[in-house]
Amino acid sequence: MKLSERQEEIIRLVKEGQPITSEALAEKLGVTRAALRADLAILTMIGALDARPKVGYVYSDKPKSSLVNEYINEIKVGEIMSKPSVVGEETTVYDAIVYLFLNDVGTLFVENGGFLTGAVSRKDFLKIAIGGTDIHKVPVGVIMTRMPNIICASKEDSAYVLATKIIEHEIDSIPIVEKTMVDDKEQYKILGKVSKTNITKLFVKLGKK
Repeated sequence: MKLSERQEEIIRLVKEGQPITSEALAEKLGVTRAALRADLAILTMIGALDARPKVGYVYSDKPKSSLVNEYINEIKVGEIMSKPSVVGEETTVYDAIVYLFLNDVGTLFVENGGFLTGAVSRKDFLKIAIGGTDIHKVPVGVIMTRMPNIICASKEDSAYVLATKIIEHEIDSIPIVEKTMVDDKEQYKILGKVSKTNITKLFVKLGKK
């Protein structure tokens, strides 16, 4: 299983300074505790680290091919994905912002003719909103990140792999798509999404079990 660079660095820091708290790790890495939460959860779940209440994290010499690790890798994206928030390319930035907040999501996916063409995040909306542009006239198709520059996944992908992609690429969510050929061109139909919230709910569910 391939760990991200930050996860490898966390393991190194724990080995050198164990036991070490999440606050100390965040300070050494120059990030917030919230930013490390998902990394620490993954490293604990796969057995690389042990979390000891009121003490901190210590390195674990458990085999990484543990039953918990195998179980996590067997969970498919299709089991945890949720409904995507989708708008058309011609939707105005203003209407898209309203839709974003009404649905309480961090990213909207953009489609044209029923197929994924792009994605637009809160950061994209913030940039244009503070830039003096008339958001009532500009369509989201102008500001979105276009395909093929979007990280996508299928229902059969591992939920763990998606969690690592969200961390590595520092994105809010990933569209779950189904590939199809239209006029000899590969297109992607949006089936769902997996966000940080979906991953968090998965860990809570595993914790209860």
